[in-house]
Amino acid sequence: MSAGLRTLLLDHYEEFRRRLRRRLGSDDLALEALQETWLRVERMRESAQPDRNPVAYLFRMAVNAATDQRVAQARVLTGMEIEALMDEVADGQDPARIALGQADIAALAEALQELPRRQRAILLAARVEQEPLDLIARRHGVSLRMIGKDLKKALQHCATRLDRRVVQRFGPGAGKQS
Repeated sequence: MSAGLRTLLLDHYEEFRRRLRRRLGSDDLALEALQETWLRVERMRESAQPDRNPVAYLFRMAVNAATDQRVAQARVLTGMEIEALMDEVADGQDPARIALGQADIAALAEALQELPRRQRAILLAARVEQEPLDLIARRHGVSLRMIGKDLKKALQHCATRLDRRVVQRFGPGAGKQS
C-alpha cells in the first residue's frame, strides 16, 4: 500500500470532503467516494505514487470513484421498476395463453413426427440448432440446394399443421408467403 498517499488522504480529508460535496451535490456521495478512494489507495503499490501533485491525483481518484459508483447504481433497478416488471410477468401468464401455447407445442411435436427423418433432422438443425446449411448438407451428403428444398417442405408441412403461414426469409421472394 502507498503510505504516502494514505497519509495525504488523512491530512486533507476534510478539504477533499468539502470539495467533493460541492462537486457531487451530496455529502453522502462525497463520503462514499472518499471511502472508495481509501480502498483504492490501500490496493495500490508503492511504485504507483504520482510524481507531481499527489493532492490533485487523490481528488481525481475520488471523483472517478464517485463516477464509477453512479454508473453502477444506474444499472440497478429501483423497487418500482421491479414491481412493474413483476406485474408484466403476472399479466403475461394468462391461463388461456398458456393452454394455447401448450396446444401449439403438442401440434408441432406431432407435425415433426410426421416428417421424413431427414427433413425433421434438417429442420431441427437449421432452425433450432441454427447450424449453417452447408454444414447440414455435408453431414447428410446432399447438395445445399436439396437442403433448401427439404427445409422448405418441412416448414410448409409444420405451418399447414399449425394453421400458420410461412414467410420466406431469404432469396427471391423474401418476405412473401411461400
